[in-house]
Amino acid sequence: MKLAGTTSLALIALTLTMAVAASAAAAPTREEYKAQVEPICKANTKANERILSGVRKQVKEGELKAAGGQFSKAAKALKKTLAELQAVPQPSADSARLTKWLGYVKSEAELFERVAKKLKSGDKVGAQAMVVRLTHTANQANNQVLAFEFSSCRFEPSKFT
Repeated sequence: MKLAGTTSLALIALTLTMAVAASAAAAPTREEYKAQVEPICKANTKANERILSGVRKQVKEGELKAAGGQFSKAAKALKKTLAELQAVPQPSADSARLTKWLGYVKSEAELFERVAKKLKSGDKVGAQAMVVRLTHTANQANNQVLAFEFSSCRFEPSKFT
């Protein structure tokens, strides 16, 4: 009877070891993760270049509602990008760092929405304050993932705002 119990424990331990090894093997390396997310970010950057083209001029000329519409579209594009980024498997060792990074990206999307709302309501000063917060949040996001040496996944709202 004692032999059967020992055998059962050994089988359970072997099964757990195999499960841990399988999950570790499924996690990508930092380089593999970067290779998967850079094209997603690049597409978002190109979309923002198109969506936010001329937004500075519109704000300067007082066309705040039109500029607000552009920021709404940019927020929607960033939310789509965020969903795609969240679907990419993360390196186990960087999980906490990437979770925090994605949290900042989510905040950026929300700030784009807040800028849009301020502009649509005619609150240029309030929109400018939100842009400052957006830039700060983007810098925090970028600092979280410095080790990845991203190029396209470096969020730089100052290019557009």
